[in-house]
Amino acid sequence: MAAASASPDEVDEPGMETEAQKLQLNCGDTGESNSAAAGKPLEMDQLQEDSAISQASVSNGGDSETEKDLVELKIIWNKNKYDVKFPLDSTGADLKEKIHSLTGLPPTMQKVMFKGLLPEEKTLREIKVTNGAKIMVVGSTINDVLAVNTPKEAAQQEVKSEENKKEPLCRQKQHRKVLDKGKPEDVMPSVKGVQERLPTVPLSGMYNKTGGKVRLTFKLEQDQLWIGTKERTEKIPMGSIKNVVSEPIEGHEDYHMMAFQLGPTEASYYWVYWVPTQYVDAIKDTVLGKWQYF
Repeated sequence: MAAASASPDEVDEPGMETEAQKLQLNCGDTGESNSAAAGKPLEMDQLQEDSAISQASVSNGGDSETEKDLVELKIIWNKNKYDVKFPLDSTGADLKEKIHSLTGLPPTMQKVMFKGLLPEEKTLREIKVTNGAKIMVVGSTINDVLAVNTPKEAAQQEVKSEENKKEPLCRQKQHRKVLDKGKPEDVMPSVKGVQERLPTVPLSGMYNKTGGKVRLTFKLEQDQLWIGTKERTEKIPMGSIKNVVSEPIEGHEDYHMMAFQLGPTEASYYWVYWVPTQYVDAIKDTVLGKWQYF
């Protein structure tokens, strides 16, 4: 008996089911793959954003710490102004090096003022420098100093030579008549054997050559010496003072007589009597500049 032939609708072609299944599997795999791929960029973006925030936080923290240790200064020299941020824990000597880089003034030729002459060995924090502080600088470049220094040195040598030939100044008649008046009652106290910086107040209670009272005020920010009497105050640029001479007063060696040479000869000496000995070197350094002794 012949076998019944299968209907075309009931017969599956070889491989059809397999292809369909493959198609379904492929579609499923693709969907999962796409989903995973979509997730990865989101994950990476989030990581990058977190990293950026973390780095910014660290960076800002470091900057904050640095800012705390810096102070903003206004350095003024020869009508020039420099805005500078400088470490609070740096010394006055470090600041002079910074000023050197800004102005070309060697540190030994700088007079730096902040509430008086800036101490080189102390830090800005120790002398209580705050933001916005003004630092006044007085000084001349090497070329300017060399141009002025030679006449001053010559004048000093001439004065020393003459002094060696003469009797002590305090014995000379012109000075004796002032010294014989005795020590002024209101003269500032003296400290023998000690060198001190200039006080923040004027030096007062002294006599001039006429026996009148005189006071000396050192205006460092203006580079001027003010010589004040009852009648008037003379404002003298320190750069115009050719020399400063002094001598201890016999019998009162803790006080000096001192002269400021305001012109080319000894006739221009302005004499001051009863200067406390502890301030003599500071006066010479301030008026002539420390480089005079190097």
